[in-house]
Amino acid sequence: MFRHHLTMPSHTKLRISPNLLRPTLRRFQRLRILVVGDLMLDEFIYGRVSRISPEAPVPVVHVEKESAYPGGAANVARNLASLGIHAELSGGIGQDETGQQLLQLLRHGKIGVSGICRSSKFPTTRKTRILARQQQLVRVDREEPNRLTPKERDAVLRKALQVLPRCDAMILEDYGKGLFDQPFVDALLEAAHAKKIPTAIDPNIHNPLQWNGATLVKPNRTEAFGALGQADSSNPKDWIAAGEELLLKWSCEHLLLTLGEHGMILFQPRQKPYAIPSRAREVYDVSGAGDTVVSLLAAGLGAGLRGDLSAEIANLGAGIVVGKLGTATVTPQEIIEASRNHG
Repeated sequence: MFRHHLTMPSHTKLRISPNLLRPTLRRFQRLRILVVGDLMLDEFIYGRVSRISPEAPVPVVHVEKESAYPGGAANVARNLASLGIHAELSGGIGQDETGQQLLQLLRHGKIGVSGICRSSKFPTTRKTRILARQQQLVRVDREEPNRLTPKERDAVLRKALQVLPRCDAMILEDYGKGLFDQPFVDALLEAAHAKKIPTAIDPNIHNPLQWNGATLVKPNRTEAFGALGQADSSNPKDWIAAGEELLLKWSCEHLLLTLGEHGMILFQPRQKPYAIPSRAREVYDVSGAGDTVVSLLAAGLGAGLRGDLSAEIANLGAGIVVGKLGTATVTPQEIIEASRNHG
């Protein structure tokens, strides 16, 4: 594990206790956070496999249950709502049945949808996962990436800028579906900076952008090396070098490098890298874990927490959500219980 090789910060390792978390999570519930990003619907089909198809060497799934949840950036908003935070959402969806279903789910979850634009020119992205025995067998994607026109992107930007002044923090969640380009990002970051609203960024490896002036950027390992035009590396020394270089490249206040089973490393100007080991006990599904992390990071920024405390809380949340199947969220009580187990 990398933590045996890192030079740890000189300050005492934070102890995240229930007594510390309870008032902090209550503060989170007074926040209003805007999420801007690629919206989609996540569908899950659960069943059992008892035989192989005579038509092809594939399993036959007997469907037992189906469910649907807000996905992509909408899952980030869902994570915020699960924490008791008022989430506002901005992005583009189609004028279709999938889009209508997504809006209904968002409204049912008490998530603000005034920043969402609908268009008849493209379908709402829908991802369908088929699972049996807690294993994903196949995923079916219905989407048209890069389908937003400049006019439609401008409409999303206008709506996002209308909602932003009422918010305590903003998340930019890039799933690489065509919403984000550099002028769009620059306009949002400049508006947030002018109003002193902290920003948390979840970048996408397939859409290299500059995040100059963001408060926090959260790349995973692949995204970090991709942003630098370098090959991925399993060497912890390379992780440190990449994180420090990106902190300078993007001129951000915090850079959180997420490393899956190896935990996270927080980089901040003029401070040593702060390494956090993974808290996951069991891993069933990593989909959506990054959404949980960026949600808790943004809440920490909005509440004025230190970067290391925000990252520790986000790491607790990630350890919980990977132990759940499907597009999952976490609750304040689950985070408190996790701190008790790992304290």
